[in-house]
Amino acid sequence: MQATLSAPEPETRSSGWPTLLRRLEFVAYPAAAGAAFAVLALGVVTWLPALAAMGSALQRWRAEGDSRCFTNTFTSFGRYWRALWRHSLLSTAAAAVLAANIVYFLGRSEPWTFVVLAAQVGIAAALVIHHVALAAEAGRSPEGSLRSWSLGALALGFGSPARGTALLGAVISAVLLSLVVPLGPLLLGPSIPVLLALSFADPRRHTP
Repeated sequence: MQATLSAPEPETRSSGWPTLLRRLEFVAYPAAAGAAFAVLALGVVTWLPALAAMGSALQRWRAEGDSRCFTNTFTSFGRYWRALWRHSLLSTAAAAVLAANIVYFLGRSEPWTFVVLAAQVGIAAALVIHHVALAAEAGRSPEGSLRSWSLGALALGFGSPARGTALLGAVISAVLLSLVVPLGPLLLGPSIPVLLALSFADPRRHTP
């Protein structure tokens, strides 16, 4: 009787493997896309085209089941570099100015500096939301233009306060929660927020 009861156990275990593998995909493929982004972003001003190329690779995985997230990010980079390099230069300069201002005002003790510092942090948060949404919009429609991507990003990132807050929270939490994984913030920090933005932008999400 004891042998009869224990017989189904290996079958139960084996049936759990497909579910486990599917769950691991949601870590492995975003991490692969994030690794490609990290390599491409070494050029400093290349980070925005790299982010968009990563969004394209993640979208192809979501929509078509194409698991070549690492190579697809590299393949798409050239197209996005041509479309976004000017925007990337401006965004990099703006980020440098904001970072310098925040560091400067953190060292000041006057009461008014708190208001200015809060404004600088708010602008930085808005830029983070915008660029995550921009990468998602560019990834969803690679043949679009910077104008269409920017308009779509404004609607995606700021059309709903809850959605914008979720994207900003995803950026922060992806970095903090992935600290336990070697190179986790570098691999998952950019890819998880973009993946969430792609999910928010999915038309199927809004169909009854």
